[in-house]
Amino acid sequence: EAAVFSKHGLGSDGMNTSEITSTLTALLGELLDGPPGREAYMLNGGDVGLLRSLDKLSGRDASAVPPGGSSSIAAHVDHLRYGLSLMNRWAGGENPFDSADWSTSWRKTSVSDAEWQQLKSDLATEARRWLEALRTPRDVGRMELNGIVGSIAHLAYHLGAIRQIDRAARGPADPKL
Repeated sequence: EAAVFSKHGLGSDGMNTSEITSTLTALLGELLDGPPGREAYMLNGGDVGLLRSLDKLSGRDASAVPPGGSSSIAAHVDHLRYGLSLMNRWAGGENPFDSADWSTSWRKTSVSDAEWQQLKSDLATEARRWLEALRTPRDVGRMELNGIVGSIAHLAYHLGAIRQIDRAARGPADPKL
């Protein structure tokens, strides 16, 4: 699960993200806050996105493990927070992936209401920092670009998993169905 990033410059597979900055930020922004107006690419129109969907849940809701499931919503949220914190550290010039311990991001399975509020706040902070980092074009290699795009797909996957666990977190149905 940990992304591997080049420490040695661009090499022959390098590019600058300036050509795709608006796409990256549009897709991540939509997942976090819902689509702006009628421009929806990943979520249905009227969806409020991940961050406000989580506000519909209590600490107890976030701590529940579905029948046959292995992870609570709190665990998914902490996992996302951790992954985004690694991306933010990378954007700041570190290479946090060599020492990343993804298993720690799955250990927060149960939260009180106060802990849930803090976890949601921490996720929002990391998500907003990553969205801002994506606004800054940068030179990247192929593996780094895959990691950047993968971070958006990773968030989309966990948004879907969260919405499968608790119907209250789901967005609106497609009106065309």
